[in-house]
Amino acid sequence: MKRNPLWASILAIGFLAALAAGGCAKKQVVSEGVETPPAVVAPAPAPAPRPVRETPIAQPRTEPAPRDTAAVEPAPRTPVADKGLSQPTTAGLARVHFDFDKYDLTAAARKIMSGNADYLHSNPGVRVRIEGHCDERGTTEYNLALGERRAKSVFQYLMDLGVDPNRMGVVSYGEEQPLDPGQNEEAWALNRRAEFVEIH
Repeated sequence: MKRNPLWASILAIGFLAALAAGGCAKKQVVSEGVETPPAVVAPAPAPAPRPVRETPIAQPRTEPAPRDTAAVEPAPRTPVADKGLSQPTTAGLARVHFDFDKYDLTAAARKIMSGNADYLHSNPGVRVRIEGHCDERGTTEYNLALGERRAKSVFQYLMDLGVDPNRMGVVSYGEEQPLDPGQNEEAWALNRRAEFVEIH
């Protein structure tokens, strides 16, 4: 049987058209009948954290650390005399005074200290607390340290004069117990001193 080329061409065209139509129809059914899953989208990168500006926290103010006063006994809190502000020196002993911002003994103070040493030698049962005092000028810490140096200076001088150190103690009151509450040179000169208080 002889094939007609025209008929073969038509058949080929029809076959191709059917394939094309079938393919398109099939695609439509698939796209309309089945839900397509949502596209997986990679999460956006998290934004970089914004730099936080640190505000310094105010530190509480503190008092400077007190000087080492291990050799000094604690100051007793007892009523005071002499204008109501300072304890009096024990009868038989005399207070000594110091120059401004000094803790070394003047010639007058040494003479008084000799009399105090004689009294202590004559009264072996007497024990004393040597109290160092300052005028109101200067910081509290500075005056406590200066008062301590004054009391220790007196302690050392009495020891050099033969007084048993076990009969003496030292304490500093700084500016806390003025002999005279005035605010002038005369009052300040009176307040720079060492007192001698009998202890039992």
